[in-house]
This record gives sequence, C-alpha cells and structure tokens, in this order.
Amino acid sequence: MKKITTALLCCFLATASIFAQKYVPSPENLKARQEFDEARFGMFIHWGASSVLGDGEWVMNNKNIKIKDYQRLQRAFNPVDFDAKTWVGIAKNAGMKYITLITRHHDGFSNFHTQYSDWGIANTPFKRDIVKEIADECHKQGIKICFYYSLLDWYRTDYPYETGKTGKGTGRTEKSNYASYLQFMKNQLTELLTKYGEVSTIWFDGHWDQLDNDHDKTLQSKIDWKYDEIYSLIHKLQPQCLIGNNHHLLPIDGEDFQMFERDLPGENKSGLSGQEIGKLPLETCETLNGSWGYNIKDNSYKTPKELVDYLVRAAGYGTNFLLNVGPMPNGEIQPEFVERLAKVGDFMKIYGSTIYGTQGGFVRPQDWGAVTEKGNKVYLHLLKQKEDKWMIKIPVAFKTAKYFKSGTPVKFQKLDNNFVVFDINPAQRDELDTVIELEK
Repeated sequence: MKKITTALLCCFLATASIFAQKYVPSPENLKARQEFDEARFGMFIHWGASSVLGDGEWVMNNKNIKIKDYQRLQRAFNPVDFDAKTWVGIAKNAGMKYITLITRHHDGFSNFHTQYSDWGIANTPFKRDIVKEIADECHKQGIKICFYYSLLDWYRTDYPYETGKTGKGTGRTEKSNYASYLQFMKNQLTELLTKYGEVSTIWFDGHWDQLDNDHDKTLQSKIDWKYDEIYSLIHKLQPQCLIGNNHHLLPIDGEDFQMFERDLPGENKSGLSGQEIGKLPLETCETLNGSWGYNIKDNSYKTPKELVDYLVRAAGYGTNFLLNVGPMPNGEIQPEFVERLAKVGDFMKIYGSTIYGTQGGFVRPQDWGAVTEKGNKVYLHLLKQKEDKWMIKIPVAFKTAKYFKSGTPVKFQKLDNNFVVFDINPAQRDELDTVIELEK
C-alpha cells in the first residue's frame, strides 16, 4: 500500500508540475491582446549596420562575409539624418497604430545601448541609442512600440551555429555554448524591458534556423530554446507585453499572438505559412518592395492599391497587417515608401473605422474583396468588383445599405436563400476600395 501511495503521489506531483507550467495570461495581457487585435495596421522597421551595404539584411549570410570583415560596418554606420519624430510621424500619418522595430537582427548588431555586447550602435560614430529615441517618440505620439529580437546569430560564437541552417560562412570555428547564449539573450531582453518604458510586444524570429526545412510542420528543433525560461522572464518583467514567434507553427505555450510571414492566414502563397490558424490574435507581415532591409537595387514598389488590398484582405481575415520599411543607411526612409504610406494614410482617414476594431466577416476574403464587421455594422469592401450588378449571399439580416464614404443609399434586391443583388452606382466607386455599409 505504501508503494502504491508513493507512486500515486509522484504521479500527482508530476501532473501538478505540468499544470503549474501552463501559461495563464494576466488581466493586463488579456487587455493588451484585445487592443492589439483592434489595431489592424502597424509598421515594421528593418534597419541596422547591414543597410550600409545596400543589399538587404541577409547580406552577411548571403555573401558569406567573415565576422572580422563585417565588423568594419560598425565604423561606417553613421545615420546622421535619422530623426525618430519623423519616422513615427510617417507611421502615424499612414494610420498605423504600432511600430515593430528591429533591436537586434541575425547579424547580431544591437540597435540599442547594451552592456552585454560591443557589437552595436553605441560603438558607431553615431553612438546614439536608436531604440530609445524611437520608443520615447512612440510613447509621445501615442503609437505602441514593439521590439523584434533575433533568436539566431551569425556573429556570436556561442550561438549553436553548427546545427543551424544559416550563417555557415562567417568564419566561426569555436564550439558553441547555448547556455552562454541563452543568458546573453536574457540579459539583453531584460535591458529592453526595463530601460525603454512600456513595450507592447516582443517579436521573435529565427526558430526555423534549427529546422531542416520550413514545410514539414512536424519537425522538432535541433536545440531546446528554453522558451519557458525566456517567455516567463518577459511576462514577469512586463505582464502586459505580448509574445509572438515567427516559427511558422501554431503558437506554443506562453505566446500571445500568431504571426504569418508574407502570407494571409490559410493562403500559404509564399510557402512559409502552412500552419493551422489558432485562436490567438493574428498578424501578417509584408514588405513595401521586395526586401526587408535596405536594398539599393530593389525598385519593385507595391502600389497604393496593392497595399490597400492587402490591408483590407487582412482585416477580412481578422488579422493585423505589419508593413515593412527598410530605411537607408543615412537614416532616412526613402521617398518611394513615404509617398505610398501617405496615400494609404489618406485612405485610412476616410475608411479607417471599417478596418480598426473590426472582425473578419461572414465570408473569407474573395477575389472581389472582403467583408469586415463591427457591432451592428457590416462592411462590404469591393476591391475588384467592376460590374454594375453584384450578387452575394449574406447570411445576416440587415435593414439598410449605403455607400460608406458618401452616405448615399445603395439600391438592392433580396432574393431567395439570402442572396442579395446590389446596384452599384459608377459615380460612387472608389478606385482603391468601394465600401458598402450594411446596418443590421
């Protein structure tokens, strides 16, 4: 009997330990999730020493640049035209509600003052703490600040590069030490969460470096990242701070939102986002041209129409749209980006209430456009529909229909099986998005 009792006790304790490790979000965190889910539009900023080379943020890996050679960028990176007020103002004018800023990318360069690495902005001719200036300005202008932080590193020798897919050509020969690297990350995350005021999210990237490929979602990481320790630290330092991880998988315990890279949820056109869609708030990220970091040869800029289409379709999936800019090495956001963001901002000044705080509609986005809903309102976003007669099945009862921009009534006829035919007045069309508001 004693042996049985002991065995049962051990089993109970083991089970209790498992449950004790289960993440329970704080009330502050749940409130932050709701606010995040209502934001719908944010700015991603990929920037650092790599911009000097004008060949994207992956240049160290893609060109197999040795650490000793890449270090020279630290003396060359001097963004004398950087102005945090201007950057944050561009985001705010575009209708963006938050900024996700690179604090440290895969090349290991820290855009903030840190006592745990000499490889960073503090030892450039510029010297100023970029992260602090942007965070302070975000707090001043009412924009939420979020921090991107790379899990992988092409620069440090203690990162487990032997089992990683990338960074093989940077010249490292010493044996890695993940315990040392983990402590380094914890130290830097502590700095970021104690020196820069309230942080809305920590956006992790690089998990996929320890997987053989991004397509088989059953693969296990080749190292134990110790996410339980990392995530617990973040939630302890700032309970409201949301955690997301660009691992291209379903969220794991301790994460607060799910992200998709260059894909809307469930579409997987880029091949990176074949994961299922979970129940947490959603976000998708995309570039304004073809590059994340500054690429002097990349002129494939998306049009304002393409950007609005992506934003609206994301909202139709109940998803935030995180749109990236890659500033130039002098500290300016290039004019092609600024011009396009301003035009999206003009659109959001008129139609923002059909995007912010909405949920995905009664039907997933279609070729013609998308549906968003909020309260007793349903918004039909006609992005590509060009015919004067348009039929759609609407499974909710509604009393009135009007063009959102002008308030002019829309003529419609209800048919059997919830089908409705709308008469679209050509004079009421908007070249970016014709929005019809239905009131239930």
